Amino acid sequence: MNESFKALADPTRRQIIRLLREKDRTAGEIADYFQMSKPSISHHLSALKHAGLVQDERKGQFIIYSLDTTVLEEVLGWFLELTGTGKGSAPDHLPAEDGKRQHNHSNSEVE
Repeated sequence: MNESFKALADPTRRQIIRLLREKDRTAGEIADYFQMSKPSISHHLSALKHAGLVQDERKGQFIIYSLDTTVLEEVLGWFLELTGTGKGSAPDHLPAEDGKRQHNHSNSEVE
């Protein structure tokens, strides 16, 4: 999930995700929305692909990029768990994902 957060931290990549949410696009179509070089767009697409946020598929001479919502759903689920509103939210007395106990410092003394 760290790669996802790293990829989502960049505003250009977030805008690419918004574009791909509308419809699948080629790198050239994506590049048309930005004032940067095509190699820079390719670098951003590569980072999104590495993070599992984007898939690509060759169709003839074109590569079509599409949004992969699986990782986004995982990230959103993690955020919902933090707020206590998601499925599988661990109560304060159970270990968190990293194996450490969760502490709700608003209800207990700070250690």
